[in-house]
Amino acid sequence: MKIEHLAIWTRDLEAMKAFYMKYFHGVPNDKYTNEAKGFESYFVSFESGARIELMRKPGLMDQADRINFMGYAHLAFSVGSKDKVIGLTETLRKDGFTIFSEPRTTGGWLF
Repeated sequence: MKIEHLAIWTRDLEAMKAFYMKYFHGVPNDKYTNEAKGFESYFVSFESGARIELMRKPGLMDQADRINFMGYAHLAFSVGSKDKVIGLTETLRKDGFTIFSEPRTTGGWLF
């Protein structure tokens, strides 16, 4: 079995696409639009063959508690080395992103 892709709802489709392109070198396809449903999406592909579908449509609700809820927990990327994980974390911090959990080694992997 192969997981074909992971889908993520977002309020700002273009910003989310830019995030995965800038920090994880993702390559997006052309935007898909279904005007009747108000739905838009991009598939972003990564070097490993993994893909994420970024989706937007009107009327979505925010999670009240963004850390503790049933369902989707996290998405993990391998960037190649401990130094690259630390470097990417610092780049994200410098660019204004909130780091909820510092890099750590767990199960033999650095996250």
